[in-house]
Amino acid sequence: MGFRFLVSLVFALGVLAGCTEAVPRDQSARILTMGDSMLAWHGNSDGAVSDVVEDILGEPVVDRSVVGARVFYSLPISGAMGMNISKQYRPGAWEWVILNGGGNDLWFGCGCRACDEKMSRMISPDGNTGTVPELVSSIRRTGARVIYVGYLRSPGVGSMIEHCREEGDEFERRIAQMAAADPGVHFVSLADLVPHGDRSYHSFDMIHPSTKASRKIAQRIAAVIR
Repeated sequence: MGFRFLVSLVFALGVLAGCTEAVPRDQSARILTMGDSMLAWHGNSDGAVSDVVEDILGEPVVDRSVVGARVFYSLPISGAMGMNISKQYRPGAWEWVILNGGGNDLWFGCGCRACDEKMSRMISPDGNTGTVPELVSSIRRTGARVIYVGYLRSPGVGSMIEHCREEGDEFERRIAQMAAADPGVHFVSLADLVPHGDRSYHSFDMIHPSTKASRKIAQRIAAVIR
């Protein structure tokens, strides 16, 4: 099975695993989720991160995350449908916005190689400027607090994204810098979540979270909200 075919298969299956939710007309939810497949995965079986956060906190969470979504996405129609992460936002009386993104930009956009320019467009080395801080700032201006969630690391065996480790570490160092500058922004790192050699935290593709990992991620997020 070729690499491109496998990537296409993972993406196609992933699209079925996540769908955006509409904001309730009665605005009964105070928590919004935005981002890519790490948050959207298992959405078709009510096992996505937002579903578990709902279970833990006992309250509704609106999930707008989309598999394959990116920070930079130029196509207008699919971008408006959520492939552009910033377009996932819908106005509401949100107290918390759970957010992630950037991984697809590094993996698909530059193959996790020679990504310095793209990463700096997303977020500068000091964490102060770029598309990601701009998005976070726009959410913060609504009064909502932001939880920016990092990415799972590969277990070091059988993963196509093992070579992305250094880029992921640098990207998240910048995210942590951004969060440190604003008490209303919380960075939830997952860098220590996956034990080396343990495949149980990943789905079949060794990229996306297993249901076990989605629950562990949700527990960390819920702890911040509590």
